[in-house]
Amino acid sequence: MRFLIADDTDVLRARLVDIISEIKGTEIVGEARNLEEVMEAVEKLSPDVVILDIRMPGGNGFTALEQIKKRENPPIVIMFTNYPFLQYRKRSMVLGADYFFYKAIEFEKLVGLITDLIKAQKLS
Repeated sequence: MRFLIADDTDVLRARLVDIISEIKGTEIVGEARNLEEVMEAVEKLSPDVVILDIRMPGGNGFTALEQIKKRENPPIVIMFTNYPFLQYRKRSMVLGADYFFYKAIEFEKLVGLITDLIKAQKLS
């Protein structure tokens, strides 16, 4: 399963890359720091999964999410944010997010989800 990590924080992006790379069946195909890089990477790399922050330079994750989900055969999009507000969660789901996690306390849930996605892919 091919992953694109989109977050403007270098340390967090690096941590996600390290953790996800250790999960068998995953491949990190790209990283993005801002809206322009996210959209370019989705177009060029065709990831299976995009892990997407809400706040980023040049726009926001909602804009990226909306554009990504309009694509033919869009990837799974996991919103991973420090802004777990109910209105952000609702907006993410309305725009087509598949999952929504709060960075501060749901890191392990994200890792568990990725493991589950890999297992489900193998079964299909």
